[in-house]
Amino acid sequence: MTPRSFEARSLRLPATTKVVQWEGTSVFKVGGKMFALGGGFAASSGGYMFKVSDMAYGMLIEHGLARPAPYLARAKWVQLVSNNALPDAELTAYLAQAHALIASRLTRKSREALGLN
Repeated sequence: MTPRSFEARSLRLPATTKVVQWEGTSVFKVGGKMFALGGGFAASSGGYMFKVSDMAYGMLIEHGLARPAPYLARAKWVQLVSNNALPDAELTAYLAQAHALIASRLTRKSREALGLN
């Protein structure tokens, strides 16, 4: 998936914002909390980074598609071995899951304010 497609698909998710931090890295957030990273330091050390479930974390690493994300692995984030490690449709599904995982941890009041209920 191209960086432009990654950005477009991330921004299509409800209440998503983008900020550029850390050496030009695009940081995608919901409710002020990160769910995906692309470009910048993420690109210089491999592929896109995003939050995953415990099961997906083990599976993606075991199959050699991803590695534990630098600085974020303890929170079950992965970094793809390359931007094309997954088919576009599969990566899009993982982005939606990352968004949902982070949104589910927001307070009810925050989710309501963002229209996520």
